[in-house]
Amino acid sequence: MTNSQIIYEDNHLLVVVKPPNMPTQADASGDLDIQTAMKQYIADTYNKPGNVYLGLVHRMDRPVGGLLVLAKTSKAAQRLSDQVQHKAMQREYLAVVHGKAHDLLNLTDWLHKDERTNTVHVVPPNTPGAKEAKLDARLMGIIGEETDSPLSLYRVRLYTGRSHQIRVQLSHAGFPIWGDARYGIDPAGCQIALWGARLTLMHPTKKEPMTFVNLPDGRPWDRFPHLEKAIEGPGRSLDNAQEEQGL
Repeated sequence: MTNSQIIYEDNHLLVVVKPPNMPTQADASGDLDIQTAMKQYIADTYNKPGNVYLGLVHRMDRPVGGLLVLAKTSKAAQRLSDQVQHKAMQREYLAVVHGKAHDLLNLTDWLHKDERTNTVHVVPPNTPGAKEAKLDARLMGIIGEETDSPLSLYRVRLYTGRSHQIRVQLSHAGFPIWGDARYGIDPAGCQIALWGARLTLMHPTKKEPMTFVNLPDGRPWDRFPHLEKAIEGPGRSLDNAQEEQGL
């Protein structure tokens, strides 16, 4: 049905790895999405008749793969959504970008989405419909530093969840993501090097912190040795990052 991987499951949560190029939820393409696929998995596995409840807590761009949490009960969905709203759920990504990147980026931009073209742009703060977008990115490695086409590995932490946010903000900062034909410099047909690698949340009923890690493979990830070290340990908070930079 799908090559998604189940990382964790209990009566309240389902943590999965969304495959790249699979929609998070049903859309106009009609292609199988991860939410529908996991509903079918629950129905088949537990022989549940009728409609299966599976709440979507956060989303991921279609080209991007990585960790996604789904809620198996409405109570879990509400409590996890509250964590997202209050920035208590930590979502961290690995991204390979073009260029010799800065050690640390603290990015706050205002984004506006053109629904007609499904593209997002950085705009002035007073633009009607614009939404604040915030992330930080920490440099974890560079390859080809002495060449004309170096690549840098960033560990990115999201503080807001805007459409195409990481792709647009890193590109606007001068570091387009490898393989991103829409916002970057690569031709169509490459697989974007952006991966949801680490997810930390509070269990909705046990009230215990839970952390999940999943690493990408293939190009260009295989050019960075010891990739697992890039996502080890808790991420640096935005406040701590700003303090280190004297901001």
